[in-house]
Amino acid sequence: MTSPRDAKKRAQFVPWRSAGNRTETGGTADDIVRSTGWVFNNETGSELTLEEFVATGDKEVRRYMRQFGFGADRLAPLTLLEIGSGIGRMTASFTQQCTHVIAADVDAAFLERCRETVGKHGRADKLTTTHVQDGSTLALANNSVDIAFSYITLQHCQRNDALGLTREALRVVRSGGTVILNYRSWVLSDIALIPLGILVRLLWRVPSIGKQISGMRWATRFGWQANRLSPDEVLQDIIDHSQKSLANITVYHSPFQVRHVSHTNAQVKSLKRVNRSHWWLVATAAGS
Repeated sequence: MTSPRDAKKRAQFVPWRSAGNRTETGGTADDIVRSTGWVFNNETGSELTLEEFVATGDKEVRRYMRQFGFGADRLAPLTLLEIGSGIGRMTASFTQQCTHVIAADVDAAFLERCRETVGKHGRADKLTTTHVQDGSTLALANNSVDIAFSYITLQHCQRNDALGLTREALRVVRSGGTVILNYRSWVLSDIALIPLGILVRLLWRVPSIGKQISGMRWATRFGWQANRLSPDEVLQDIIDHSQKSLANITVYHSPFQVRHVSHTNAQVKSLKRVNRSHWWLVATAAGS
């Protein structure tokens, strides 16, 4: 298990702390979105509002969950865990649709703002939060949720943390429940992005400039290129290290970037509006 002390050494945590610090320094939720939009949906600007920010999340939640077979009626009685909630861009929508939502994030300040966001645009009575203090462990009981969901989060973790959170997602999902997890795999542009990401993460550690550039969008976009995982790597890690197995496995990829999967029980399907560098794992948690 990763200790909090080890987690502080994670270079990719630097911009999260920078954005988290901004959320703690006061200002309205709209102010936070305007100043740290680069963290959450790659948008900044003086006219952005929290309402508009949450609307983008609601649109994606409804589209993806419908495409993965979870319409409103099916979601209504379920408990959903969102790994990487940020300040609640998608969380608010989940609380409108599920009976209970657990928001998890590496930054406690984000979770405070997440509660604020859900209070304004969702159902605060349906929300609880959990701090992923070490970056890889969920402080939740076994078999405690029906769905574990993560979108544009696992790609920003170190490889071992991303795989660890995948195993944790499977641990906390009840047998017969569903994991819906988003990853990033290799594309041609990574020939440049990966070395640049390594360089930026090294610069984040330099006291004289690290804190300053950790709040800049260009640096963050490079520095968060922390891992690339193929479907086979994720599925093999589950086989090797998880006490549960997966059934009804489907890997969704962009129509413009086919993902090959060696796992004999996995289906592979293309899905519109999936970034060509991303792929989704949607599967049922089987028994121990």
